Amino acid sequence: MPVRVAESSAPSQVSGTNSGNTSPPACTLLSVGQAFSGTQNVSSLQKEEAWRVNVRIQGCDLEHGYLCGTMEALNVPMADTPVVTFWEGEIVDTKNYTFYTGKWEASPEDDKRHWTKFPSFAPLLNQVEVDGGKSLDLSNYPYIFMRWKEQYFVNVGTDCGLTIAGFYYVCFSCSDGSINGFYYDPNSSPFQKLELKSTNEGRSGFSFSSYELQ
Repeated sequence: MPVRVAESSAPSQVSGTNSGNTSPPACTLLSVGQAFSGTQNVSSLQKEEAWRVNVRIQGCDLEHGYLCGTMEALNVPMADTPVVTFWEGEIVDTKNYTFYTGKWEASPEDDKRHWTKFPSFAPLLNQVEVDGGKSLDLSNYPYIFMRWKEQYFVNVGTDCGLTIAGFYYVCFSCSDGSINGFYYDPNSSPFQKLELKSTNEGRSGFSFSSYELQ
């Protein structure tokens, strides 16, 4: 979700080391057309504030660790209409992407500061510090970790007073479809929390099952 420029219990066990290419667990709640609704806390030192947010997954390709969708912020104070952005995501599957971002102005220390905000990440930390988690087998892990990066505004111009320069660290629960995330942008308020729940809306979107990524 665009932001203004700044003026659950952890699982008891972790799968063993990765002996080959693995994909994250197949989750019916993380699929094309699935909708989520919730809030993002955009509070600053001066003001407590939260925006209502809707997210819909438009494409998902687990084999390549890719997904994309739209994000709609409903009660943005300076906007006359809900603000919609298109985002693309990286699924941390240890094959296509690791826990270390390596771009978007995020250092390994930034990564660890954000990932450790999720209780479900705690059992993975030691191995991530060794190799970014490359040797972990997350195929049966009950959570899926992702990064979401907004690419462009869908219905407003870039002069709307908001920024999409940052990205989200995201944790998805395979058991109930809940999403928690933290927004990272060095120029915005730190640790803006995203909280979403799966909804029962009808599904629409497109699949990458036979799509060749560029």
